[in-house]
Amino acid sequence: MRIGAHVDQSNPLASARAKDAEVVQFFLGDPQGWKKPELPEGMAEIRDSDVEVYVHAPYVINVATSNNRIRIPSRKLLQQQLDAAAGIGAKALIVHGGHVLKDDDPEKGFENWRKVFERLETPIPIYIENTAGGGNAMARSFDRIARLWEVMSQVADLDSKVGFCLDTCHAHAAGEELVDAVDRIKAITGRIDLVHCNNSRDAFGSGADRHANIAAGTIDPELILTVVRAAGAPVVVETPSDGQAGDISWLRDNLG
Repeated sequence: MRIGAHVDQSNPLASARAKDAEVVQFFLGDPQGWKKPELPEGMAEIRDSDVEVYVHAPYVINVATSNNRIRIPSRKLLQQQLDAAAGIGAKALIVHGGHVLKDDDPEKGFENWRKVFERLETPIPIYIENTAGGGNAMARSFDRIARLWEVMSQVADLDSKVGFCLDTCHAHAAGEELVDAVDRIKAITGRIDLVHCNNSRDAFGSGADRHANIAAGTIDPELILTVVRAAGAPVVVETPSDGQAGDISWLRDNLG
């Protein structure tokens, strides 16, 4: 099991070495902006390294929405992010599930996700990540995730285009019990490709996306270990940066 961290994009490999990370995840530009991806320095070194690389798409991307002024630019930026991430040898692009407008039928969002794969080239897979809050979110509740996967099952070669990223903080904040979360998600998607291993600053069901270091949050760390063991996927800690090296070390020590 490979363990690493979400790091600053300016020098991902240096950050990986400093944290003893076997995996890195980073943004390609402003996570809150619409500009084209910005490639980090040392692309060839990143591609040729033994560090496993993932790219997280900007938070602004929302391909589910019925708002054309958001959905269409989202698809364009998503393609740019996919191409750039593939160019640096990333294994996948992690994307939040997005949401529909307050008065929309969620089915519109599920269909919009399906249509994404009629228009996009996927040189690497998209890993859809569960989210913490939002009443009309596509991937907050596991029931919604199940419907999303049901609709997307119409996509040809889905398994080569789409994976799943399970975030422990987000599941906890969404009110989904972690003790059996892996079994329930695998029953829906058939897979967990990446774990975002985060504790939560806030209470169960709060809807708040506030990460904490593994020993410092409201989730029992032993429960986090249970999730990581059951998932059997690469792990990325997205915890506060100054504690990431300790989180990685703690996971290795306790996972045996």
